[in-house]
Amino acid sequence: MDTHDSAGPTAASRGTTETSSTRRTGVQLGMIGLGKMGGNMAERVRRAGHEVVGYDRAPGARDVDSLQGLVDALQAPRVVWVMVPAGDPTRQTVRELGELLSPGDVVVDGGNSKYTDDKVHADELAEKGIGYVDAGVSGGVWGLQNGYALMVGGSAEDVAKVQPVFDALKPPAEAAEGAPVNPGAGFVHAGPVGAGHFAKMVHNGIEYAMMQAYGEGYELLEKVDLIQDVPGVVASWTQGTVIRSWLLDLLVRALQEDPELERITGYAEDSGEGRWTVEAAIDNAVPMPAISASLFARFSSRQDDSPTMKAVAALRNQFGGHAVRSIDTGVAEKPA
Repeated sequence: MDTHDSAGPTAASRGTTETSSTRRTGVQLGMIGLGKMGGNMAERVRRAGHEVVGYDRAPGARDVDSLQGLVDALQAPRVVWVMVPAGDPTRQTVRELGELLSPGDVVVDGGNSKYTDDKVHADELAEKGIGYVDAGVSGGVWGLQNGYALMVGGSAEDVAKVQPVFDALKPPAEAAEGAPVNPGAGFVHAGPVGAGHFAKMVHNGIEYAMMQAYGEGYELLEKVDLIQDVPGVVASWTQGTVIRSWLLDLLVRALQEDPELERITGYAEDSGEGRWTVEAAIDNAVPMPAISASLFARFSSRQDDSPTMKAVAALRNQFGGHAVRSIDTGVAEKPA
C-alpha cells in the first residue's frame, strides 16, 4: 500500500469537522493511499467543497488509522477510492473492503491496475452487492493544480455515484488552440468494468512512444556540431508546431534545469502498462511498431554492456573482419 506522505495539508480531524452546509452540498469520499497522487487528489476534491476521509498505512497524513475507521467515518452509500500500488497491494485492499462495506457502496480503483484484474474485483464485490469502478488517472504531480484526465469503466449507476468526485478532479473545460471548448475533455466513461484501465494502458503506451521520439530527436541535436543551442531548439518547438505537447514542455523544463542532462543516467524503468499494451496488440493482431520499439528501448537502457550488441559485434568481426572494441582497453582492435 502507498506509504508516501501526502503532498497536501491533512489534519486528523479534517474528515469529521466539515460544516453542515458542506455536508448538504458536497459529497463524502474515502481515499486510501495518500502518496504523491492520492494526497494531491484528496486535496483537490476537498478544494471543490467535498469531504474527504483519508487513510494511509503511514501515520501523520491520515485522518483515520484503519480501514474499519475509514468505513465507519463515511455515510452510506459510501464511495471509497483505492490509490495504492497495482498488483497485490490493490488486490488485498479491495478484498478487505469487500468485508467491510455494505450493499450499495462503490469501490473505485484509481491505480495502474491491469484491466484484466478489474473483472475479478468487480465479480468479487458484486457478490456482496458492492459496486466497482476502474479509473485510469493521468496528471502526475501537476494534477493538483491542473486537474486529472480520467478514463473510467463500470456501470452507469456506479459511475453516477462517483461523478461529483470525477467532476472535482478533472481539468476545467478549456478551448484548445484554434478550437471550440470541448466540455467532455478530461473525462470519459469509456465502457464497462475494465474499460477505464484499458484506455489508460493505451494512453501510457502512446506516452512511451512520444517520449522515445523526443529523446531520439534530442540526442541527434546534441550529437551534431551544427546545432549550438539544443535547449533553445527544443523550446522553439513549443509554439506553432505540430509536435508541441505537455511532454515537450516538460522536456524544455528539464533542459532548463540541466542543459546537458548531466545529473541523470540514461536508465528508464517501465510501469508495466507499456508491456500490457504490446501484449494486447499481439492478442488483437494490431501492428504497433512504434510503441513496441519504445518499450524495448527502455529495456536496452538498463544494459551497460548489451549482450545483444556483443553478439552483433562478434558476428561483424567473424564475417567481415570488422574491428571490435576490447573491453579492457576500450580501443578498436583488429582480429588476430
